[in-house]
Amino acid sequence: MAAIRNKGNQTTEVAFSKLLRTNKITGWRRHSRRLAGTPDFILPKSKTAIFIDGCFWHGCPKCKTNPKTNAKYWKTKIANNQKRDKEVKKQLVREGWKVLRFWEHEIKRNPNRIIKKIFFNLFCKQVLT
Repeated sequence: MAAIRNKGNQTTEVAFSKLLRTNKITGWRRHSRRLAGTPDFILPKSKTAIFIDGCFWHGCPKCKTNPKTNAKYWKTKIANNQKRDKEVKKQLVREGWKVLRFWEHEIKRNPNRIIKKIFFNLFCKQVLT
């Protein structure tokens, strides 16, 4: 696992940051290590944590592919990632944060939907999942 670098997700995160800039969403920070789960982006004023989940690593129901080699290991690994995601969300919500999660493919295919969710989150009190 140490040999696998975080390069693939970086391009997705870069695309997401460009999406935020293009839509004039300001005040965000990347990779807040002070919070549980190290969110990819945070909006401190609205106490919003944003996670960009890689389709493979987090088991996207639309894009999920089952590896043919070492299948048992990968099934367990992805299930553990999903379990950790739920625990991190619960902890952040207990601490008063709103948590938004977006799939990697959503950023590429439907950026307008993501922006609508973020704007809704910024201007409404309701918690989104």
